[in-house]
Amino acid sequence: MNRNDNPIKHLLDRLGPGLITGASDDDPSGIGTYSQAGAALGYATLWTAVVTLPLMIVVQHICAKIGMVSGRGLAGVLHRYYSKKLLYPVVLGLVIANTINAGADIAAIAAAINMFVPIPISAMVIPIAVAIVVLQIWGSYRLIMKVFKWLTLSLFAYVIAAFLAKPDWYAVAKATFVPQISFTSEYITTIVAILGTTISPYLFFWEAGEEVEEEKSEGRLDLIARRGATNKEIKKEKIDTIVGMLFCNLVFYFVIVSAGATLHTTGQTNIQSATEAAQALRPLAGDFATVLFGIGLIGAGILAVPVLTGSAAYAVAETFDWPSGLDEKPRHAKKFYAVIAASTLVGVAIDFAGINPISALFWTAVINGVVAPPLLVVVMLVANNKRVMGSRTNGAFTNVIGWLATLVMFVAAIAMFVTWS
Repeated sequence: MNRNDNPIKHLLDRLGPGLITGASDDDPSGIGTYSQAGAALGYATLWTAVVTLPLMIVVQHICAKIGMVSGRGLAGVLHRYYSKKLLYPVVLGLVIANTINAGADIAAIAAAINMFVPIPISAMVIPIAVAIVVLQIWGSYRLIMKVFKWLTLSLFAYVIAAFLAKPDWYAVAKATFVPQISFTSEYITTIVAILGTTISPYLFFWEAGEEVEEEKSEGRLDLIARRGATNKEIKKEKIDTIVGMLFCNLVFYFVIVSAGATLHTTGQTNIQSATEAAQALRPLAGDFATVLFGIGLIGAGILAVPVLTGSAAYAVAETFDWPSGLDEKPRHAKKFYAVIAASTLVGVAIDFAGINPISALFWTAVINGVVAPPLLVVVMLVANNKRVMGSRTNGAFTNVIGWLATLVMFVAAIAMFVTWS
């Protein structure tokens, strides 16, 4: 078959930041959160995959459009048009959460590799981190995007693993379309964690930043050349974003199905990591399901860590007007790449500091679920600001869904605090 006739390659070539954003959302911390939800609550949270899908599509479309129309990343827009009293806390919170997340994801990659190769996890953490940083610093933007796109295919392993788990499909369908809502602290906190790991602040910054990178890679290197977007460009972005978010929710849906069909039904309700979930599947769904789960975890981690550290670097660089971009040579964007390296290094240090990374990850997801609502308010205000967006401000439908996503996140966070009292 001619390379140009390869349908998978053709599809991947048409997709970009939206696909990468959606796939990176299913990072090891997300997989761990979904596994814990399925183990503890069975299929009870499956409906969230359906409800969050349109919210995620619209939110990420808005963030992508901000980057395309303004020619700047999200932090760059906040720096240019809004108060630094708003910008600095947002960026600081993003960097802290992303660094913790990246460190735990690197450990998760090492743990997943350890399932197949008997090398101590601690011995693999630093080489994995170094390899990822080297790819980011010395790989071109196009090379990195190609690697990321092919890594997304590894996440289909979770879908296959779910079928191997032989779930009760009637119960799955019922839980998907008939929400089972409980007002217990465990249930509400799990919902906030799911929302925080799907509609996550770092994705807002990454999506906008990557749309700017796309324009730079096409030769629009100065801000004036990047401003504005044609109808054709917006349409392409919408398709990319829809495919990416569909992919994200497909994976998270089947991870819950897999954990609910196996771990929950056998009373293993307290899974502490995605790796533990993979190992627990072996006696219940067979060796092949465990292997697939592990492969998916490795691919997800290698994809997610650069997105986490990269989005932090974009935000910091835009805050201080530093040169930034994955296509920039290291000597031209030293501070941008220094943030990537520092974020990765601190994340690795967390792995060796005796801090429970799984507990940190879950609570990072919860924190993201609390931080995301006010940040969504900011995103919505930016998207309706004519000084930033010109004639590309949100339409009525986009505003309704965008503000609905914001409301849902606020209500969930408030409900969580109420159940704790």
